[in-house]
Amino acid sequence: MASTGIATKGSAAGRRGRRRGWLRQAPEALTAGALAPETLTSAPPADEVPDARLQGHWLLASMGKRVLRPGGLHLTREMLEAAAPHAGDRIVEFGPGVGLTAAELLAARPAFYVGIEPNTEGRAKLDAVLSGRPARVVTAEASASGLDAGSADLVVGEAMLTMSSPQQRRAIVAEAARVLAAGGRYAIHELALADTAPDPDRRTGRGEVSREISRTIKVGATPVKLAVWRALLTDAGFDVVWQGTAPMRLLEPSRLIADEGPIGFARFATNMIRRPEARRRVLAMRNSFRAHKADLSAVAMVAVKRPTQH
Repeated sequence: MASTGIATKGSAAGRRGRRRGWLRQAPEALTAGALAPETLTSAPPADEVPDARLQGHWLLASMGKRVLRPGGLHLTREMLEAAAPHAGDRIVEFGPGVGLTAAELLAARPAFYVGIEPNTEGRAKLDAVLSGRPARVVTAEASASGLDAGSADLVVGEAMLTMSSPQQRRAIVAEAARVLAAGGRYAIHELALADTAPDPDRRTGRGEVSREISRTIKVGATPVKLAVWRALLTDAGFDVVWQGTAPMRLLEPSRLIADEGPIGFARFATNMIRRPEARRRVLAMRNSFRAHKADLSAVAMVAVKRPTQH
């Protein structure tokens, strides 16, 4: 088991000092008055939904943010290193989005790659990543992929279980166990609650932190403690063999630069200036994450399916 943190390049600090003006506090940041969370289902076209109503992940994506994982690109890569995709693997990814993790997985030269993605938003970018590779996308929910039992060696899912109810979460993990062959690996990257945070309701998975974040991002986010994430996997027939953590700094300038690069950061900052409502939403999300920084972290785990699991 390993514990990891986020490392940024030395040049990031200098860029942060020069560019942080675009993140000045907006007094009208939307927190208390936000709409009730919506369920994470199909993605509406960003140009058809006003910025005030877009779910947080689609709002950020519409502004040019590519990395939407709680622990950033660095934790994703550490997770993949621990999961060790290699030539000949049969790989399945739940929720590939625009294909950033898919590109990393395909670099391992797998026997095949299958993305399970219910949304069509961003599909053109994903298709471009998969073009010319032994890869395809299945339009389905992660909890009901339609793939054959025991047909995969590695299943990867990021920033998905946190956005699911406890019941949906168990169904997704059960589907990963069903699809994997014995000894197969399951890698997840999610949002975790600190051990000192109040426990959420067992039935709904909601607590004070969850409700606040959900109001701000307009998606039902249900982070849980590290022990609960581990139990979710072990109860489904997995043994956790690696764990990494990182601060939840998704919208901090240094993380934005590290994840998106200088050009991507500049694109995102330009959209912040051009879209006032989006700027207020981003500031509200960042303020919510900051307010609960002692209660939140990113976690990645790699688990192996036990031989007795069918």
